[in-house]
Amino acid sequence: MEKFTRLSAVAAPLPMVNVDTDMIIPKQFLKTIKRTGLAKGLFYDLRFDEAGKPKPDFVLDQPAYKNAKILIAGRNFGCGSSREHAPWALLDAGIRAVISSEIADIFRGNALKNGLLPIVLSPDAVASLLSLPGIELRIDIARGEVRLPDGETHRFELDPFARTCLLEGVDQLGYLLNQSAAIQRYEEQRHAC
Repeated sequence: MEKFTRLSAVAAPLPMVNVDTDMIIPKQFLKTIKRTGLAKGLFYDLRFDEAGKPKPDFVLDQPAYKNAKILIAGRNFGCGSSREHAPWALLDAGIRAVISSEIADIFRGNALKNGLLPIVLSPDAVASLLSLPGIELRIDIARGEVRLPDGETHRFELDPFARTCLLEGVDQLGYLLNQSAAIQRYEEQRHAC
């Protein structure tokens, strides 16, 4: 996992509510345990018709949002099944943060474990951001804030352990491995008693 301290990027609006993990990455793309190559299936049913032809109006396929790294979503984003492929697909497509007024717990956990930042803001703040298409936002993880170009900020909460892992660019196992010297000292002291 790479370190994630700050992000300045265009935010793509996806004002849909109840975007579940099957919408994020449909079941036919779950046949891999690789974290790459999943961008092609991201929001597949929203991006392509039944014949597999692109729907030109999908937000992430519009020129203004081709390089978006932030997704502003409607309420209850990531609901549905525990599908780790969902954050993998978003990351593979270049999305590093999702902002919503409500993010499903299992999705939030999977996202944080994989380096995708789930940000929960008030419904009013999300509605305000959705009304500003193409806005470039600055996210500062250490400060826990989203900053608009005019200087307005929105604070967000993040579990301290998850914040540490993102800032250090490690997952849970990587964090533990970084503590190996302290663990070794503890074990030596314990056995000496």
